[in-house]
Amino acid sequence: MESRFNRRVVVTGLGAVTPLGIGAEKTWKALCEGESGIKRITKFDTSKFPSKIAGEITDFIAEDFINKKEVKRMDFFTQFAVASSIMAMNDSKLNISPDNAEIVGVLIGTGIGGLSTIEKYHKAMLKGGPRKISPFFIPMLIGNMASGEVSMHFGLKGPNFSVASACATGAHAIGEAYKMIQREDVDAMIAGGVEAAITPLGVGGFCSMKALSTRNDEPEKASRPFEKDRDGFVMSEGGGIIILEELQFALNRGAKIYGELIGYGLSADAYHIAAPAPDGEGAARCMAMAIKDAGIQAQDINHINAHGTSTSLNDLYETMAIKKVFGEHSQKLAVSATKSMTGHLLGAVGGIEAIFSVLAIRDSILPPTINYDTPDPDCDLDYVPNFARKREVNIVMSNSFGFGGANSTLIFAKYPHPAQ
Repeated sequence: MESRFNRRVVVTGLGAVTPLGIGAEKTWKALCEGESGIKRITKFDTSKFPSKIAGEITDFIAEDFINKKEVKRMDFFTQFAVASSIMAMNDSKLNISPDNAEIVGVLIGTGIGGLSTIEKYHKAMLKGGPRKISPFFIPMLIGNMASGEVSMHFGLKGPNFSVASACATGAHAIGEAYKMIQREDVDAMIAGGVEAAITPLGVGGFCSMKALSTRNDEPEKASRPFEKDRDGFVMSEGGGIIILEELQFALNRGAKIYGELIGYGLSADAYHIAAPAPDGEGAARCMAMAIKDAGIQAQDINHINAHGTSTSLNDLYETMAIKKVFGEHSQKLAVSATKSMTGHLLGAVGGIEAIFSVLAIRDSILPPTINYDTPDPDCDLDYVPNFARKREVNIVMSNSFGFGGANSTLIFAKYPHPAQ
C-alpha cells in the first residue's frame, strides 16, 4: 500500500487573471514575448503619489464568469479568485458531483484582502454614518471569502480555508494544498493566490515605505530585477490558480497532466518586518528544505523562477541564497524574474509563478527577465536577459518571499520526472 505521505501530486488545470491578459495561455504568450503589463495607474488620481504606475487589470469583465448580482457582493480579489478558478477547473475538466465533492477542497490566499471595499465604505460611513455601511461589507473584505466563494460556486465540501503570508501567500497556499493531498485529507485541491490592492491606501502605503519604483515616464521599463539601475518594485493585481490532484485520481479520470509538484519548503527569517535576512539565510534554508522534500539533488534543477522583485536587498540576497544552496551549479542555472513583466502581484504572485513554472516545463521555454540593460556586479547569475530561451526544462524551482520573514519554495517537475 502506498505510504500516506508519499502520494504523488500533479497539476491538471491552470487559471489566471494578470496585467498581461485574462487566462493562463494568453498571459504566458505575452510573457514569452517579453511584453510588459505595467502602465500608468488609471483607477485613481495619482498626482500626489511618488509612484504613478502599476500592473492594473484592464480587460477583466467579471460578468463573463459571475452572475451580475453576485459580482456586486464581491470585492475585486474575490472576483479574480472565482474567475481564475473557473478557468482552471474548465481546463482540468474535473467535474464535481455528490460522489467526489467531499474529497475536493479549496485553499486560496490573499495578502491584503478587500482593501478597496474598506476604503469605499469608510468614506460612506464618514459621509452618511454607519447606516451607509452595506450588510455585505464584512463578507466582501475578509480574505477567506476567496476560497469560500469558490467552494460555493463548485459545491466543494472538502477543506475550505485561506492563508496570508504577504508575498509568499500564493506559494504557501499551493504548498499546503499539496501536503493535504499527500496526507490523504483530499484527492484534489483548487489552490493559489489573489490580490487587488491597487488603491490609494495600498499604493500610498508602499510609497511611504519607499518600496515602489518611481520610473513613471517609462512604466514598461520600471520593473528591472537584478539590474543595476533598479529603483523599487511595481505593484500589480490579479489571480493565479492551479488544480492539484493525486496522481492516480487524475489518471483514473484521464486528466491532462501539465507536470508534477514534487517539493515544498517554508521557513522564517525571524529578522525584520520587511527586509530579508542578511545574505539570504532564510531563503536558502527554504530552498534547501524544498529540495530535500522533493528527494532530489540540487543539480537536478535546471531553472528557477526567482522572487526577483526589483528591490536592491531582495535581488542581492536571493542571488546569494541561490549560490549558497546550489554552489557551482548556480552558474549553470537559468534564473528568470517574471515580475519584470507582470509586476509584483503580492499575495497572488506565487500562484501566477507556479503557472509559469509548469508552462516552462511543458513548452521547454525559459521566460526572460526584461529591462536587463546594465548588469549589477553583485548579481551575477544567468537571469535569461531580455529574450526567452528555448531549452529543455525538467525541474523548476519557484521562490516566493514575503514581509514578516515568510519564505516559500515550490519545485515542479516534468511528468514523469527524471528523478523518479
